[in-house]
Amino acid sequence: MEALNEATCLPLAEDVEWVRVEEPAEVGRVRRVATTLAERLAFPATRIAEVGIAVTEIATNLHKHAREGVVLVRSVRGTTQAAVEVLAVDSGPGIADVGLAFQDGQSTTGTLGVGLGAVARLADRYAITSRPGRGTALSARFHPRRGDLPEIPEDVAAGITRAIGGEEVCGDAYAVRRSPGRMVMMMCDGSGHGPLAATASQAAVRLFCELGPTAPEDLVARIHRELRGTRGGAVAVADLDLVGRTVRYAGLGNIGGAVLADGQKKGMISVPGVAGYQARTIRAFDYPLPEGAAVVMHSDGLTERWTVEQDDDLMTAAPLVIAGALLRDAGVRKDDACVLVGKTR
Repeated sequence: MEALNEATCLPLAEDVEWVRVEEPAEVGRVRRVATTLAERLAFPATRIAEVGIAVTEIATNLHKHAREGVVLVRSVRGTTQAAVEVLAVDSGPGIADVGLAFQDGQSTTGTLGVGLGAVARLADRYAITSRPGRGTALSARFHPRRGDLPEIPEDVAAGITRAIGGEEVCGDAYAVRRSPGRMVMMMCDGSGHGPLAATASQAAVRLFCELGPTAPEDLVARIHRELRGTRGGAVAVADLDLVGRTVRYAGLGNIGGAVLADGQKKGMISVPGVAGYQARTIRAFDYPLPEGAAVVMHSDGLTERWTVEQDDDLMTAAPLVIAGALLRDAGVRKDDACVLVGKTR
């Protein structure tokens, strides 16, 4: 969950439920979760029905054509407006021709393509990345009234969280603060799992959103002090200078960070320690931020062994689908997981 101060850290995203789609009944469960959320957000009845149609198409495709399909249903809130957002990820055969798949009535045998035309018509915004033989990640956002001019800005950053099995809350959290020419990303992995870990990570989020412009190393130091008396955790801050094309990164503990550019992954350095307990030295490091680059941060709920390739469409995908694909490819099931992606223009 992204629990953010509305004055400084918008939009606010809440991951409502992950649903694994392996049986026909789970298609109905995805629809119910999405339409219930739309009702809670005061969508008109006709729009709730449209959300149900689109989400049913997405989940049906996962059941019929994909492997290991999962759907995340979440809300995205601005100051006065809220949207329903759906992320579907699978390890299926992928889609050879994504453009063709989004045309009504089009499908290729064995691919996740049926019904995507309805999704494109009914969603206010959608994005997809698909790699033949490796799977598909699709996101779709629905505003209360189709075609509304969105208050919620176009995504230049997006994150997702997933709790370890058996827990209702994730001990990892993230936040993003935007200003002209600059974007600052923060992630905290609360030690352990469950509510106490979440308490630590949410304390880090609150402090981050309350503070004004602060150097990443100073932010990490402040969060380290703030987490005393909690379980503590790993924390990292990435300050993206979108004009000067640099990213300044400070990490304490095992938050993974990398810059993706030109088909390469450049790792960013975090120093050993536990925020709230032990921090001998907190340092920041500067890295180039080429045009079109993406900055990825993740908790140790993902392995570090993921890679990108020069011709991979993941490099040009929307932040949310990048996050979903990385969680699919590198996620560790026996841990809380969090992925945060920020992109340059």
